Amino acid sequence: MCVGDPLRLLSVEGIAGTATDGTRASLVDLSLVPEAVAGDWVLCFLGTAREIITAESAAQIAAALDALRSVMAGGEVGDAFADLDRAPSLPPHLQAALDAGQSHG
Repeated sequence: MCVGDPLRLLSVEGIAGTATDGTRASLVDLSLVPEAVAGDWVLCFLGTAREIITAESAAQIAAALDALRSVMAGGEVGDAFADLDRAPSLPPHLQAALDAGQSHG
């Protein structure tokens, strides 16, 4: 499974950019989104920006990722998935790990 991180571009130089998640800066490959400019939000997988996203989408994705981290640490989901019309559930292998007391933080 590949998980995308929403990052905001701080600067762009050619096909590379510096982006942040609010806590750390990373070098990002922009080959797939050459139209990206500083200030854009991008969804990154393994150091490569795959698409430009809205600030609202970035916030929703960040909240969902935070909720997943919380659940895996034994916490609660909170309202991170309020936009869904059903209660969120973990994939079976992650639920089994949680039930077994394992945490991946």
